[in-house]
Amino acid sequence: MKNVVVLGATGSIGQSAAKVARDIPHQMRIVGMSAHRNLAKFQELAAQFPDAALCVTGEDAPASIGCRKVLRGEEGLIELATLPEADMVLIAIVGTGGLRPALAAIEAGKDLAIASKEILVMAGEVVMEAARRKGVKILPVDSEHNAIFQCLEGRGAAHVRRLILTASGGPFRKLPAEKLVDVTPAQALKHPTWEMGAKVTLDSATLFNKGLEMIEARWLFDVGMDRIDVVVHPQSVVHSMVEFVDSSVLAQLSHSDMCFPIQYAVTWPQRVPNSLPPLDFAKLARLEFEAPRWDDFPALRLAQRAGTVGGTLPAVLNAANEMAVAAFLNRQIPFPGIWETVAATMDAHRSIAHATLDDIVGADQWARAYALERITA
Repeated sequence: MKNVVVLGATGSIGQSAAKVARDIPHQMRIVGMSAHRNLAKFQELAAQFPDAALCVTGEDAPASIGCRKVLRGEEGLIELATLPEADMVLIAIVGTGGLRPALAAIEAGKDLAIASKEILVMAGEVVMEAARRKGVKILPVDSEHNAIFQCLEGRGAAHVRRLILTASGGPFRKLPAEKLVDVTPAQALKHPTWEMGAKVTLDSATLFNKGLEMIEARWLFDVGMDRIDVVVHPQSVVHSMVEFVDSSVLAQLSHSDMCFPIQYAVTWPQRVPNSLPPLDFAKLARLEFEAPRWDDFPALRLAQRAGTVGGTLPAVLNAANEMAVAAFLNRQIPFPGIWETVAATMDAHRSIAHATLDDIVGADQWARAYALERITA
């Protein structure tokens, strides 16, 4: 049995975590949950897990749900993340809100299951160093990183030639470059494979999602950016691959369901039976792969640059992208303006190497202000 705190319980990852807990109740127990604004869904989850401690970070946080006190804000998240009975904290908060609770959990000796890209993109060096110092495990929940984790089976970077992240290609995989300027928010929010929140879905359309995953992989698996590659795989059945130094390639395959990687992160190193469907290879018929359009979707190169330079530049990339995505959804900038905003913000930043948490938070705030000024100019 593993006692798990879920930060971001009402999002797609959090709801999948609840499904896993119901599916394997003898291996996983949810002892804490947080939500931001979706109080109706949170009340449903609270009823399903009546022993879990609760926290709401939105402005309209109730004082209680049923007979249970509700913790509030970032301090409430930190209290959840450090619950004495918790073995693992699953971070599924979109954006930067999970960073301080993640570091608090590490200091309290809790293992982390990370679904929020921003934590390792912004502060990979800080987080991984803290985890090494405290002897806690950082387990990936993103389907791509979880696939690589499974393929590696404890082998270190010395055995690896390439980590190959698969990408669906998003809704505009075949759209001519000259038509990207006409893309609407409604079109960009129609992902061909996964059902996700608006921010992650937009990032999949621009390929920033995959760029952020490249930076994540650099820290999770201790490899240089030059050994991290991306291939487009529209079926989203092969979740990622590892090419070893002997030219052998291992891949992890499953249906597109986040319950698979969540369960493996929770039960690792064991594999536990569940109700998830197996693959039928005869029905799959074929699996396709193609190179991403690096020039038409420049997010990958921007992420390569940020991950290679390191320091505060990945935090700047992440913050500028968040601002640009919001501006696109509000119809303030066209679709290609997302890449242009991020590139301009990165160009204007002077990166700080081996950044402290304060450096990272400062760079994040600077980038948001710079990007906003550029968007509204």
